[in-house]
Amino acid sequence: MPDDPITISPGPQFRLAMLLAIVADALQLVIFPAFVEGALSPADDLLDFGIAAAMVRLLGWHWEFLPTFFVKLVPGVDLVPFWTIAVASVWRKAKAAGVTGEVPAPDKKFLPH
Repeated sequence: MPDDPITISPGPQFRLAMLLAIVADALQLVIFPAFVEGALSPADDLLDFGIAAAMVRLLGWHWEFLPTFFVKLVPGVDLVPFWTIAVASVWRKAKAAGVTGEVPAPDKKFLPH
């Protein structure tokens, strides 16, 4: 077998996670401030709870999700697309682990095959 680098293609679960992250960040940046009471909105908090659960379900537990979840609950900090950044960071780590040949722990999911 040649020494070609291992390539990780984003599976449907990663694509869905990235799409959900982008939609959630767009809602929190554009739509919610226009129609809801802003950062103190229960709808905003419920969206963050739902997105956090969806990310863990789709990609497995990653430390990037914990600070993202807590930062998104702080009023006024929703101006940064933290969910999208967190999913991109998980993808970067999974890609780096695949290239180096590191095998993830069995209790963690990086990306589905």
